[in-house]
Amino acid sequence: MIGSLTYGTAVVLILLKALFLATHATVDGIFTNHLLVQLHEGAHDEAHQLATEHGFHSARKVKKVLDQEGFGRQKRGYRSIDEIYIKMTDPLFSKQWYLINTGQADGTPGLDLNVAEAWGLGYTGRGITIAIMDDGIDYLHPDLASNYNAEASFDFSSNDPYPYPRYTNDWFNSHGTRCAGEVSAAANNNICGVGVAYNSKVAGIRMLDQPFMTDIIEASSISHMPQVIDIYSASWGPTDDGKTVDGPRELTLQAMADGVNKGRGGKGSIYVWASGDGGSYDDCNCDGYASSMWTISINSAINDGRTALYDESCSSTLASTFSNGRKRNPEAGVATTDLYGNCTLRHSGTSAAAPEAAGVFALALEANPNLTWRDMQHLSVLTSKRNQLHDEVHQWRRNGVGLEFNHLFGYGVLDAGGMVKMAKEWKTVPERFHCVAGSLQDVHKIQSGGKLILTISTDSCQGKDNFVRYLEHVQAVVTVNGSRRGDLNINMTSPMGTKSILLSCRPRDDDAKVGFDKWPFMTTHTWGEDPRGTWVLEVGFQGDEPQRGALKEWTLMLHGTQSAPYIDQIVRDYQSKLAMSKKEELEEELDEAVERSLKSLLSKN
Repeated sequence: MIGSLTYGTAVVLILLKALFLATHATVDGIFTNHLLVQLHEGAHDEAHQLATEHGFHSARKVKKVLDQEGFGRQKRGYRSIDEIYIKMTDPLFSKQWYLINTGQADGTPGLDLNVAEAWGLGYTGRGITIAIMDDGIDYLHPDLASNYNAEASFDFSSNDPYPYPRYTNDWFNSHGTRCAGEVSAAANNNICGVGVAYNSKVAGIRMLDQPFMTDIIEASSISHMPQVIDIYSASWGPTDDGKTVDGPRELTLQAMADGVNKGRGGKGSIYVWASGDGGSYDDCNCDGYASSMWTISINSAINDGRTALYDESCSSTLASTFSNGRKRNPEAGVATTDLYGNCTLRHSGTSAAAPEAAGVFALALEANPNLTWRDMQHLSVLTSKRNQLHDEVHQWRRNGVGLEFNHLFGYGVLDAGGMVKMAKEWKTVPERFHCVAGSLQDVHKIQSGGKLILTISTDSCQGKDNFVRYLEHVQAVVTVNGSRRGDLNINMTSPMGTKSILLSCRPRDDDAKVGFDKWPFMTTHTWGEDPRGTWVLEVGFQGDEPQRGALKEWTLMLHGTQSAPYIDQIVRDYQSKLAMSKKEELEEELDEAVERSLKSLLSKN
């Protein structure tokens, strides 16, 4: 309580006691025992003595006494599940921090996929089928059975239509079942948790459980029922040992090309790929699946926004979702379905990240079934958020058109609410073109202690049918070898000044013979830029021992649109990346129109 009174009379003191008792009444439902006392000047000693005799700490002359009304304040960033108005009966729902993060398992409140907003708008994945290409799924699991699409499922490991996981004592083949639960686990059935797109259909494509992989098995899996399956989720790839350079073979490449061109009635199959679990020892640009233009490569963040120890970084990653926490909290993993009707809190890795992304894309497809495979990539760039992601190695930077990116997280963490809202009104992006911007075929030596610097100047095929003005993907097709491949480092800088790390050092890679043979290093970091001008390639060695090598080819491939992709899109949020990009496009279009008019006038004169 603050203050008291004087005037030297018991009558005034009794009045104060009455006021004190009155403060135990309810003010708008909140109890308070605080008084605001406005004081007269002077007579402090007399008032203090009287107050002390009656049990008060101090007193002054009283001018006015006011009740203090009680009201609420809340820490920003803290949310409880009850306040988000999502009611689920599933026992693990409160532990699925990647769906709604209220700070569970020592996580950062608010760092999640923002599915609550998408669900609140009525999007739950209804009508969308996601295929889990893996070691099979337990389609008898009570949390998956109601959403299982048997028609779209197949077992390419055993060549039958029943992709049930092969039994092992250690439950080794639980991978696909766990991924399936993240996407399509049913809601409000009192079993396990909830899928990101809990009304979507899930198909099982069993193709990982045999002694070796073949091009036919991969191609058959990737091209299985492309008019029924909308999204293919893959949480696998070449060995993440830090020394493997590998990717899809001929049949699989053709199947992926056919998928993006012909799947979903010509709108394109959507391939979601986990970026890899090789950590700082590996580089996902050495994985030809994750670094493909036709896939959406997804990395992971942990529940406090940092990078996971197993995350690989590379310039081809488009966006991120979530895996487990770094701390040894038993509830910091990804909660999902497990084999034989069980549940787990321990799913992890970028394996967990890709299915979450597939679920978010299913929500967007329900909002707008006409989205193409490229639309989904554009939406990922424009709606992903930096949020509270933190990379201790690579800083967040902005490319030449102001889009913020990170070498590990891509354009940020997927935002389901933001994506479905933008998807509802999305207009299909313009036609895509491909331009060979230039090629250097001469042998250039590389020595330790220095950098090989090469340039290609290009008009990006201006004046031709395949002119590229607004970039999507850029590929640097490189043939290079060295006395130690793992010490090679390759960077490329665009005409607008954006530097992409195409290849980081890989300390476990001792290759001295094969090198990289026409390997298509890919970057998404120049998204939206004007490719015209001079591109710079820097190649060098980093390591303790002196090395030598030679670069034999650098071919620059540009992929994108001739017309501005966002100029006709509807902007609702004028602080968004879409608003910024559209403003940039309008200014550039105006500048170029003025320049054309001036040239026309000058030519006439």
